[in-house]
Amino acid sequence: MQKLFYLLFAFTIVLGCKSEDKKDEKINELTVYTHRHYESDQELFKQFEKETNIKLNIVNASADELIQKMSLEGKQSPADVLITVDAGRLYRAKSQDLLQPISSSLIDSIVPSYLKDEDGHWVGLTKRARVIAYSKENIDSTQLSTYEDLTSDKWKNEILVRSSSNIYNQSLLASIIANKGQEYAENWAQGIVNNMARSPKGNDRDQVKAVANGVGNLAIVNTYYIGKLLNSEDEDELKAGNSVNIFFPNQETTGTHINVSGIGVAKYSPNKENAIQFIEFLLKEEAQNIFAGSNYEYPVNPNVEPSDILKQWGDFKEDKLSLNELGRNNKEAVIIFDKVGWK
Repeated sequence: MQKLFYLLFAFTIVLGCKSEDKKDEKINELTVYTHRHYESDQELFKQFEKETNIKLNIVNASADELIQKMSLEGKQSPADVLITVDAGRLYRAKSQDLLQPISSSLIDSIVPSYLKDEDGHWVGLTKRARVIAYSKENIDSTQLSTYEDLTSDKWKNEILVRSSSNIYNQSLLASIIANKGQEYAENWAQGIVNNMARSPKGNDRDQVKAVANGVGNLAIVNTYYIGKLLNSEDEDELKAGNSVNIFFPNQETTGTHINVSGIGVAKYSPNKENAIQFIEFLLKEEAQNIFAGSNYEYPVNPNVEPSDILKQWGDFKEDKLSLNELGRNNKEAVIIFDKVGWK
């Protein structure tokens, strides 16, 4: 009987050790739900694993799919962090109670207030500027000035831009609502529709290709797409990138519209400390240099310089509107797009 007792006691200790091992193993994991699909990110993920010995479980899907997945999973969600592009989506994740506040003096010291959530639920990782790509052959930069000027009759049948369902356009219009009011924003959207060279289709790269093919002379695009075109191995893409110059609108007024790709800690993260460590890693200079050099995005870390391509376009004044406003005004932006017939 005594022998049986000792055997059971030993077995309990072994189980306890295994349980502790499992706990330790869980602590050294991090599940990343990410909408981004770039080589720079894969490189950084590997580097983080190597430096920290924390295993990353990567789940790739569209932003909408990931947000819905987190919502359906609820408290059972394995997600530790959500990475996506556009502050409007991050705002949506926060409004659905899928994220939790982040507390980190390092993060606070790096990321300016306008590039993060006012309640600390998410922070920007990289910046993108929404600019005017114009035909080198047909347009002189002195003809350009502001987003507002794009509604002028002189640009009739000249503007190329993607659909209103695209979050980048929704956020641009949301920023105009925040800066100028709803009535002004509606008039602006109507003016862009009136001046479109064709019905919206394709992504930002397709708008630049249309400029190269003479469909129109102006494209509203995010800067990093131009960087990708200029470094593409595809001849048509390279030709398109070289057919345009970049103009930063509103330099004398509000500044050029800025958006981010960003990250937040999932509300039910099993590994919150690791999640914050991961965000801090992505904001440090080495990681920010990789984002800037490989994906042609502007760094949020002020100690890191943009890539050489972006430097060639020069410095510019940013619209420092709080990115929370992009989420707050998203619904109204969608309503306005529908109202003016922006397909």
